[in-house]
Amino acid sequence: MKVKYYFTSSGRSPVEELLRELSQELKDDFLDAIILLEQGENLSMPFSRNLSSIFRGLHELRLKDRSGAFRFFYFIKRVMRFTWFMLLRRRLKSCRKRKLK
Repeated sequence: MKVKYYFTSSGRSPVEELLRELSQELKDDFLDAIILLEQGENLSMPFSRNLSSIFRGLHELRLKDRSGAFRFFYFIKRVMRFTWFMLLRRRLKSCRKRKLK
């Protein structure tokens, strides 16, 4: 499986930029997840959640350390490729619905 990062129209990669700011522990966990996905492993809860009910092929990698919880969203496509496109730091226990609209 091939990893491909999302790039904006200006050529920036938000995931790669935010990864630079994370603790070494989170970076290691993220890289471990990439290795497993490249080997064709299916990640499951509590580390990854399938969000295909929202959009086909969408998944959420759930990592946390002392500084907080982080969510990485990625797609798995049929051509054995996955794309990392967003990283969020969880600050609230739940998202407010009006913020999502």
